[in-house]
Amino acid sequence: MTDPTAPDRARPHCPLCGNETFRRERGKIDSEWGMTAHKVDMLVCLRCGNVLLFYEGNTIFDFD
Repeated sequence: MTDPTAPDRARPHCPLCGNETFRRERGKIDSEWGMTAHKVDMLVCLRCGNVLLFYEGNTIFDFD
């Protein structure tokens, strides 16, 4: 996930292996009782598979 259009922004790096290339995915984490869900943006390291989660908010409308 290298973005040449934003050279001034800090690029993420994997805290485990130091890699700077990622695959971006979107996901959802349900709460313990299923009443709410938390939307997350995930960066998956292409070298070691470590996942970085970025919180995007929550929702009470969980229909899956």
